[in-house]
Amino acid sequence: MKYSGIGGQAVLEGIMMKNKDTYATAVRKPDGEIVIQKDTYVSMAEKVKFFSLPFVRGIFSFADSMILGMKTLTWSASFFEDDEEDEAPGRFESFLIDKFGEKMESVVMTAVMIFSVFMAIGIFMVLPLLIAGFFRRFIPSETAMAVLEGAIRIGIFIAYIKIISRMDDIRRTFMYHGSEHKCINCLENGLVLNVENVRKSSKEHKRCGTSFLLIVMVISILFFMVVRVDTIWLRIVSRIVLIPVIAGVSYEVLRLAGTSNSKIMDIISRPGMWMQGLTTKEPDDSMIQVAIAAVEEVFDWKKYLEENFPETYPAGYFEDQEKPA
Repeated sequence: MKYSGIGGQAVLEGIMMKNKDTYATAVRKPDGEIVIQKDTYVSMAEKVKFFSLPFVRGIFSFADSMILGMKTLTWSASFFEDDEEDEAPGRFESFLIDKFGEKMESVVMTAVMIFSVFMAIGIFMVLPLLIAGFFRRFIPSETAMAVLEGAIRIGIFIAYIKIISRMDDIRRTFMYHGSEHKCINCLENGLVLNVENVRKSSKEHKRCGTSFLLIVMVISILFFMVVRVDTIWLRIVSRIVLIPVIAGVSYEVLRLAGTSNSKIMDIISRPGMWMQGLTTKEPDDSMIQVAIAAVEEVFDWKKYLEENFPETYPAGYFEDQEKPA
């Protein structure tokens, strides 16, 4: 595989693909038309040099992903909202409109993001600690407790994914997630970007966010084997305070795995790719078409293939293919 530098995420009935500072979101509307929004997003690491340092850039890269993800998800959802134009806004909605005006949507999006972060910390960091605490009287070993807490954390994550995957919209989003991975795998394995080649490509990829979350959970076990405090309140504080550190280390592991073809990194990546079986599903051809449309807006895949796979696609290969016979 040859690293392409492109990445993305699934949105509601569509795909967002990003290459450097340019991103494009392709959505299939209810009438079947594919609409595309193309824009730029400058990451925090580019704005502040300190944020680009190893073991620091991970937490800001995650924040960038959340900001851009929420923005593109909101845009994709706008095509599927119920028609409420004739309905008067509620009291709370009217208050927000009066208070923030045109900035209301941005304020609401920020509030949702903050709430989501706090909920995630509570469910996936604090709750496993509290559940594991019930077994502390039977398990004197702090190492064993750290492993138990990590196992509970992974179990909660799997249960959460299993539950939400029963929702039709989420299941379709997981199918679009699969089409995103398959497009990137198609190119990075040196295949022409078309529906047939994408369909036969893998739906698991080493740079996936699901893999990142699993790495975070595993790294947290290692950290909490070493970080030991006596009271439950200090344990809770340590779980929260160390999140940026754990995320920073985990990002470096994911980054290395995603750009390396070594056997060791393949082995390290394998559990995360197994976990992707929960968050990626096989897409249909219409979903693949949407993913291809998003890729082609931000990435010159023909040039990429000629530069990285010259034995198959020598310079000028695609130009010659397009010439009339």
